Amino acid sequence: MSQDTPKKLYGLAAEFTTTPGIYHAAEKVNEAGYKWFDCLVPFPVHGLDRAMGVKMTILPILVFCGGVAGFLAACVLQIFTNSLEVDLWALVPVVGYQFDVSGKPLLGAAAFVPVAFEMTVLFSALTAVFGTLFLNKLPMFYHPTLKHPALARATDDRFYLVIEACDPKFSKAEVEAFLSTLEPESIIELDA
Repeated sequence: MSQDTPKKLYGLAAEFTTTPGIYHAAEKVNEAGYKWFDCLVPFPVHGLDRAMGVKMTILPILVFCGGVAGFLAACVLQIFTNSLEVDLWALVPVVGYQFDVSGKPLLGAAAFVPVAFEMTVLFSALTAVFGTLFLNKLPMFYHPTLKHPALARATDDRFYLVIEACDPKFSKAEVEAFLSTLEPESIIELDA
C-alpha cells in the first residue's frame, strides 16, 4: 500500500511574454519587499538586476586579494630560494641556491618582475574561477525550476518571475494575489 506524500511547494512562477513586462514585475516585487525571487529570461535584459535590487558581488574584491596573495607568494618564493642562509624553523637550516650572473645583485628587482607577474595572474585567475563557482553555488545538479515543463520556454521566448516559498513574506494566497496584479500570462506552482 503506497502512501501519497504531499508535495512541498518551492514557489510560484509568473509567466510574461515581453521584456517590459518582466522588468516592471521585478521592480514591483522588489518594492513589495520580497527578497527570495528570481527572473528566468532567454537573454540578458538591460537593467533587470537593478530592478531586482541585486547588489554588487564581492568577486572583484576576492580576485584582487588573490592577486595580492600571488604577488606576495612570488616575492617570498624568490627571496627564499635566493637567500644565503635562512633558519626556516629551529631544526631545519636552509641554504639557498644563489646565482651570481654577470655581477648582478642577488635580489635585483628586475628578476622579480616576470615571476611576480605570472603568479599574480595565476592566483587572480584561480580565485576568479573558484570564487565564481562558490558564490553561484555551482555545480548545481538539480534545481526545482527545471522540473516544470513550462519553464523550459525560459530559454526560448518566455520570461518567468519566481518567488520562492522560503521568503519570509511568502504566503501562497497572498503571493498568488500579488502576482495576478502584475498581469502575467499564467501563474505556475513549482514543487520542490
